[in-house]
Amino acid sequence: MSKSISLLYARVNKKTLFLILLGVAIALPSMVLGATLSGMASSVDTAISAVGGSIVFIGWVVTGILWLTSGGSPEKTGTAKKAVVACTIGTILVILAGASTAIMGVIRNAFGL
Repeated sequence: MSKSISLLYARVNKKTLFLILLGVAIALPSMVLGATLSGMASSVDTAISAVGGSIVFIGWVVTGILWLTSGGSPEKTGTAKKAVVACTIGTILVILAGASTAIMGVIRNAFGL
């Protein structure tokens, strides 16, 4: 690896790099299949909503298992409560992301774009 690449790699968090590459891997095929800019945006929106919905579903299942297995232990119940908050926020974000196309359509119509 060259020195500049290794310095860049050392500065970038591995999780951040993974998320960026995952986003490109999900978005790129959707962009290629969409013929117009609107089609590309719709394809990317559909792909991101599907992935986000799957992650939220898995999160709720794990949260339910955490809650059921806490057994009244304050430490485990606290972890389950934190997971419920995280899953609620994630669900709201996925719903807003899915509704973003409709919201942008309303804004475009309001301004006549």
